[in-house]
Amino acid sequence: MFETTVRDGVCRIARDETRWLSTGYAGGESHGPAAYNVTVPDGWPEMDLDEYIDERRQRAGFDDPGPTLLTGVEQRHAHRARLGPVEAVVTAGVSNPATLPLEPTDERGEPRSDDRPVGTINVVVGTTRSLAPGALPNLLTVVAEAKTATLLAKMGFTGTTTDAVIVACDPSGEEAAFSGSATGVGAATRACVRDALVASLDSRYAVGDVDLPESVAEAAYGVVTDERADVEPLD
Repeated sequence: MFETTVRDGVCRIARDETRWLSTGYAGGESHGPAAYNVTVPDGWPEMDLDEYIDERRQRAGFDDPGPTLLTGVEQRHAHRARLGPVEAVVTAGVSNPATLPLEPTDERGEPRSDDRPVGTINVVVGTTRSLAPGALPNLLTVVAEAKTATLLAKMGFTGTTTDAVIVACDPSGEEAAFSGSATGVGAATRACVRDALVASLDSRYAVGDVDLPESVAEAAYGVVTDERADVEPLD
C-alpha cells in the first residue's frame, strides 16, 4: 500500500492517487500522493502550525503537501504491519495517558493545557480496496477500537490525550461497501494496528531509554475522566 521514507524526523507515507481521511491538525478528507508523520523536538514552542509543517516537510526534501500528524516520538520507533489488503504504520508514546474508569477513582494525572503532542499514538492505515463513502470514516472507528483494546490489554490505558489517525484507500481498487470488524478490511486493520502498536511500544520502552508509566498518576501528563453525566430514558 505505502512507500515509506524517513528523513530529518519526517516520515513520508506515499502512494499516488490516494484518498485520505485525517483526524489530525487541519484534517478531513483529501486526495493526493502522500501523508506525513513528523517528530517534533522536546519543548518546541507554540507557532503557526501550517508554516511549521510546510518548513519541516520541505527541509526533509518532500515537495508534496498532505495530511500530517505530529508526535514527540522519534521515527526510529515507527513500525509497519501488513496483512491482506491493509497496511498500518504506527508511532507510540504514552507520557500523556488517558483512561475512562467505570467507577470513580482517586488516581489523578497532571493535565496538559495545550494541544502540543507529548507522547501521542499516531496511526496511519491504508487499504488497497476502494472504500464506499461511509466505509472510510468507519475505518477510523475500527482503528480506534483496536488501539484501545491493545492499550487496555498491555497497559490499562484507553489512549493518550493527543492520539490521531489517518486512514486511506485506493480509489481505483476493488470496491468494498463496508469496513467493519467482520469484513476482510476491518479484520486486517485490527490485526495490523494491534501488532504495529505493540512493536512501536516495545521499541520505545522495552530498551529502557524511556520509562513506561504504570499508571496515569505516575505519567508525566495524564487525564482520568471520571465525571458523571446526567442520564435519562428517551420520551
